[in-house]
Amino acid sequence: MSRVRSALAVPPLYAPIPPAVHPRHAAIDARTAAWADEFDIGSKEWRSRLTRQDLGKFASMILPEGDEEVVSLLSDFCLWLFGVDDGYCEEGDLGDKPGELAEALLRLLRIAQNPEVPMLIGDPLAEGLRDLTRRVSRYGTALQTGRWVATLSEYFFGVVWEAKFRARNEVPGLSDYAHMRIYDGATTVVQPFLEMGNGFELQPHERDSKAVRAAGEMTSFITTWDNDICSYHKESRSSAYYLNVIRVLTHTYGISPDEALPIAIAQRDRVMSLFLRLRARLEAEGSPQLRTYLGNLSHFIRATQDWSITSLRYTTPDDPACLPSAFTDKPVDDSSDPLDIPSISWWWSLIPASAALDESRVPRARESVLG
Repeated sequence: MSRVRSALAVPPLYAPIPPAVHPRHAAIDARTAAWADEFDIGSKEWRSRLTRQDLGKFASMILPEGDEEVVSLLSDFCLWLFGVDDGYCEEGDLGDKPGELAEALLRLLRIAQNPEVPMLIGDPLAEGLRDLTRRVSRYGTALQTGRWVATLSEYFFGVVWEAKFRARNEVPGLSDYAHMRIYDGATTVVQPFLEMGNGFELQPHERDSKAVRAAGEMTSFITTWDNDICSYHKESRSSAYYLNVIRVLTHTYGISPDEALPIAIAQRDRVMSLFLRLRARLEAEGSPQLRTYLGNLSHFIRATQDWSITSLRYTTPDDPACLPSAFTDKPVDDSSDPLDIPSISWWWSLIPASAALDESRVPRARESVLG
C-alpha cells in the first residue's frame, strides 16, 4: 500500500523564545558551501541541494552572539551530520544493516578520538571529520573536546538503534523512542558548541547537575519533536522506511496521522512549558556562564523551529508540505503534570507542581535544583 496521502496540515507551533541571528550568517553560509566542496562531502548534486538550505544561518541562530569561527565550525559540522545521515543511515546502503553501520561509524569515531590515525584515508566523510576534530580541539578545552567525542558516540549509537528497527520494519514504543531520539537526532552533539562559542567552560557542579542535564534533554526532545512534525510530509512520501513521532504515535495508539499530530504538538508544548520553568529556576540560582548556556539552549530550540518551517529540505516545493508560516504564543498544553512517557517523566520531579506558577520569582532561599 502506498504511503502517499494528503498533506498533514501543521498548525502554528508554540514559540515563546524570540528569534536571533549572528550578523555574519551570510558569510558563514558561504564558507560552509566552500567547505563541503573542499572535502567533497556527498555528491555534487547533494551538496548543491543542501548548501541552498541556509545551514550557516541555522548555526548562526543557535549562536547569535558566538565567536564567528565557532559558528562556522558548527555550520560545517551540521552539514557533515547530514552527510552521515543521508549517506550512511536514512538513505544510504547501511541504513538497514545495523551491524555494518556500527562498524563504519566506529571507524569514524576512532578518527574523532584521534584524527592522526591512518584509517579511511581519502574518504570524504572521514577527511571532513579530521578537519572538524582539529578545529574542535583548537576552539574548545580538553574537557569540551572530550564531551563532544562522547556525544558523537551517543549519536552513532542512536542511529544504529534506529537501523535495527529499519531492518525489521518495526516501530519502537513511545518511551523508547523518546529516549533514543535525544541521541539519534544529533542534538546532544551540538550542545558542547554552546560553551565553545561563548569562550567559557561551565563548572562541573553546574554542567553535570541533574537539572542542567535535564534542560539539555528537554532541548533535544523539543527540537526533535519539532523536526519530526515538520519532516513528516517529506518522510511519509518516500517509499523507504521512516521513523518519527507521528508514525510512533499512530502505531502506539492505532490512530491516524491527523489524530497523532495534535498529540505530538501537545507533548512538545508541555515539555516546552516545563523547560521555561526549569530555565527560570536555574537562571535565578546559577552563574552568568550558566545563564548564557541556557540562553543558547533556548536559541537552539527557536533556530530549529525557524529552520524547519523554511528549509527546502522539509517544505519540498515540488510536493509542498502544509507547514505554518508563523508561530503562536499560546501553548496547546501547559500542564505541570508529567507526560506518560516513563523514560522522561523524571524531568517533572525537578519542578514540583506547587512551584510551577511563577518560577521567575523564586526566592534564593529555596532549595537549589543544582544540588
